[in-house]
Amino acid sequence: MKSALILFDNIVTLYIWVLIIHVIISWLVAFNILNTSNRFVYSVLDVSYRLTNPPLDYIRRFLPNLGSIDISPIILILGLMFLRNLVFEMFAPGLF
Repeated sequence: MKSALILFDNIVTLYIWVLIIHVIISWLVAFNILNTSNRFVYSVLDVSYRLTNPPLDYIRRFLPNLGSIDISPIILILGLMFLRNLVFEMFAPGLF
C-alpha cells in the first residue's frame, strides 16, 4: 500500500512540474523570448499543451472572465495538492 501511495505522489508531483513548465514556456513564447519555429521548443510546448490543456479547459469553463489573466493553472495545482493530501489522510494516516 505504501508503494502505491508513493507512486501516486510521484505522478502528481511530476504532473505539477509539467504544468509549471507549460506556464513558463507559454510566457516565454508570448513575450517572444522563445520562438516556436525552433523544433525543440515547439515539441516541448506541444507535449505540455496536450498533457495540461484538457483539465485547464475544464477549469476555465467555470472561472469568471478576468481579461488576460489566467488563474486556471493555480486552481489546478491547488486542487492536485488537495487531492494528494486527501489521499494520504484517508489511506495512510500513520505511514507518513
